[in-house]
Amino acid sequence: MHYPIKTIALAVGISIALSACVGIRPVAPSGTPMSRTSNLALGNPSGAGSNDPNNYLISRPQYVLSFSRDRGLANWVSWVLSPVWKGDARRTNDFRPDLSLPQGWYAAKPSDYTNTGFDRGHLCPSDDRDATPEDNAATFLLSNIVPQAPRHNREVWKNVEEYGRQLMEMGNDVFIIAGASGGGGTGQNGYATSLAGGKLTVPATLWKILVVVPRGTDATFMVTENTRVIAVNIPNTQAAADKPWRAYVTTVDALEQLTGYDFLSNVPTNVQRIIEARIDGGAS
Repeated sequence: MHYPIKTIALAVGISIALSACVGIRPVAPSGTPMSRTSNLALGNPSGAGSNDPNNYLISRPQYVLSFSRDRGLANWVSWVLSPVWKGDARRTNDFRPDLSLPQGWYAAKPSDYTNTGFDRGHLCPSDDRDATPEDNAATFLLSNIVPQAPRHNREVWKNVEEYGRQLMEMGNDVFIIAGASGGGGTGQNGYATSLAGGKLTVPATLWKILVVVPRGTDATFMVTENTRVIAVNIPNTQAAADKPWRAYVTTVDALEQLTGYDFLSNVPTNVQRIIEARIDGGAS
């Protein structure tokens, strides 16, 4: 059937006017639902893969990480904290080299930390993975470990880790990304830039992002502009423990500027703009 052009134009104009009157607005894209069991649910912050030796992806059931051959450390580690991963398995203390690294790469040894004044500090914590002895042992692979000032590790960083588990006990799943940036930290024996004859970088700072998602029966979840996102950036020094962890809260935007990574990339961009600019001090 043929309609005159003027008639079509009039109909379109009336439709636009009616839409404005009733307050119809374009709907923002909701994004793809994210898996509650995926350690990379929020995205791959650095686009890690198999080609770049300083952004090398290692995926395990317990966590996923990006490894830097030149630094001898993980750039970041990503994991899910939920009751599925919690149990009564004992801490294994089985610090050992990660033999899954490509041939020819240096794999840190426990002795690399001996008498250095730095702890073997976890990124994905032992206590976040104690459902089975195998899960716990995976956290002691030295690719998940960084040289950490002892008081930083045992006090202020430990308190951040415990807060994440408190959030889980309050009925949430917590999606976590933690990493180490820069070079040069102050341990028990003073300032150092590297260990193991330069093979392991001592990071200048350790940072962490916690995304708090109320637990549900659905296999997927969505991050909204109301989702709690807690970010911290803590200098790798003994003195860092003189302050509570809340003194180091920051924004995801600030951590992106520090690292060059794109965090929460699986979240719709209109939501990212809101939650990545917000500071959450973890008061509740």
